[in-house]
Amino acid sequence: MARTKPDPRTVPGLLAEQRGKGTALIYRGRAWSYAELEELGRRVAAGLKARGIGPGDRVGIWLPNCPAYILLYFACARLGAVAVAVNTRYRSVEVADIVTRARCRALAFWPGFRGIDFAAILGAVDAPALAGLDSLIVYEEADERAPTAPELPGVATVAFADLTDTPALDADLSTPESPCNIFTTSGTTKAPKFVLHKQSVIVRHARDVVRGFGYGAGDVRMLQTVPLCGVFGFNQYAATVAAGAPTLMLPAFDAEEAVRLINEHRVTHTAGADDMAERLLAVSDAPRPMPSLRHFAYARFNAALIDIVERAEARGVTLCGVYGSSELQALFSVQPADAPAERRKLGGGVPVSRETRVRARNPETGELLAHGEPGELEIRAPSAMIGYDGNDEATRAAFTGDGYFRTGDLGYALEDGSFVYLSRAGDVLRLGGFLVNPAEIEAHLLTHDAVHGCQVVGVETVRGTAPVAFVTLRSGASADEAGLTAHCKGALAGFKVPARVFVIDAFPTTESANGTKIQRGKLREMAQSRMGDEAAP
Repeated sequence: MARTKPDPRTVPGLLAEQRGKGTALIYRGRAWSYAELEELGRRVAAGLKARGIGPGDRVGIWLPNCPAYILLYFACARLGAVAVAVNTRYRSVEVADIVTRARCRALAFWPGFRGIDFAAILGAVDAPALAGLDSLIVYEEADERAPTAPELPGVATVAFADLTDTPALDADLSTPESPCNIFTTSGTTKAPKFVLHKQSVIVRHARDVVRGFGYGAGDVRMLQTVPLCGVFGFNQYAATVAAGAPTLMLPAFDAEEAVRLINEHRVTHTAGADDMAERLLAVSDAPRPMPSLRHFAYARFNAALIDIVERAEARGVTLCGVYGSSELQALFSVQPADAPAERRKLGGGVPVSRETRVRARNPETGELLAHGEPGELEIRAPSAMIGYDGNDEATRAAFTGDGYFRTGDLGYALEDGSFVYLSRAGDVLRLGGFLVNPAEIEAHLLTHDAVHGCQVVGVETVRGTAPVAFVTLRSGASADEAGLTAHCKGALAGFKVPARVFVIDAFPTTESANGTKIQRGKLREMAQSRMGDEAAP
């Protein structure tokens, strides 16, 4: 049977374009070509098809960065099935929720990854939550003593290696309109929403990222450490495939190993959070520790690393702020590499698609704002999601009548089509009748010699909303609340001066698929509790 030539607007079509290219993936010392990845992906697709997976079916991928993740994704795309991203940090309750609500028919996992007993985690899931599963796909690596996969009633256990031994699937069951990705949001609702994308949108955005980020240069080599289960890592990888460039992949971030790979393989590009850049630079005292690395697309999560762009530049690495979301895809925009550091440290930038339109709206009056005036960002772009899977009401609420996505982010549009992201709109404080970005107060407290990190949240008091600051101190330094408050009074408007400043050992954090994030919600709860009688009842 002759093989079906995939539509170039599909994920299989995107991969097929690269068959003649060289190395596609280097993982733990082994290299695969693009032709090998396509062939193995066809085999895995045949194995899934033999187990009943077809167009529209959902396959949960509960894996770290590894070849199996990539091959399962390509296989699902070829079958017209949907790959459901499941973060490896998720545990029984979260896994049960995703598998159930996303209607997964198969779930792939690595029982022994990093010594975590994933089999026990899965075994702790209530049986009714897994009633829709037909197959557990178990991935293992050489010389690994993995825990035994749990026996689930009515669920077959399949070794991933057996899928790769299946004769390759010649047919291509996908179309440009086939749904192919589900990402979970980390929004404010109790249960995450499921963001659904289709193949033509994934492929188009990948090609736009190649152009917008300059990944099309012939010498590009990408280091992939951001997890594929998050939109940041996934879009990074998809763009690398669209460029036909090689990917150096780590299953988990290890700064020393990452620097070794960068230097050994002359890696030119990578992406990640600001703390990842900090840890890479700390590996060596050399003036230029990574001479080949010329572009780092970075997301700013840690206010204490506000100077990381300048420090990286001084050591030969160009960091450029980016913007993205599950709904619009990551690497949606980027600050120009030739821009001054003050601009490159900002989120937002130039959208990768020339068809993108960005505007800001006053969240209180509903008025559209002029360029440069901050408000809630609304974006119309070809990279937008189909919608929230199984939640038509939330999908309708997410878009304006003229097709703009309501981002829930504070920022402002610029006349040249670019924009600046400031913060989540929910983090913005109304103080003294003015909208105030807490980052402004944080930045000033970070100028205090003793302060290492700072987070400012709003608390409702009997006198209205008040800013409350939490700070961590530098090693060996000391500071008290009175001194830190005085530091603010000398430079900030009165309504911006924190009502209280609390010194704590560390900020509460959570590990998301896109990086380590500070739990501002927990800080608000702590502030409300510590304010005592001052807090509003």
